[in-house]
Amino acid sequence: MSELDVPISTAFDPFAEASAEDSGAGTKEYVHVRTQQRNGRKSLTTVQGLKKEFSYNKILKDLKKEFCCNGTVVQDPELGQVIQLQGDQRKNVSTFLVQAGIVKKENIKIHGF
Repeated sequence: MSELDVPISTAFDPFAEASAEDSGAGTKEYVHVRTQQRNGRKSLTTVQGLKKEFSYNKILKDLKKEFCCNGTVVQDPELGQVIQLQGDQRKNVSTFLVQAGIVKKENIKIHGF
């Protein structure tokens, strides 16, 4: 066996971490905040995993007003409702959710580059 026989992962799945952790029975409910590169300099920030008791449209309205950006609520068949915002708003969204009392800081996972 030579030194070059190192297993190489074939593909990187940014959503694998979220689905693997959410499958357990006693795990915490995390809110995942991600950024997705669109084209060139444009990017999206997605927020997934908020509890169903919250009004996504009201949260979106407050986020848009606070950060002067556009956004929408998208219905995904696997993930449920997902908030999408223009630009890289990961840190802004996480601090907003903690200050508003929607999510505790230890229950937020920030993904991205």
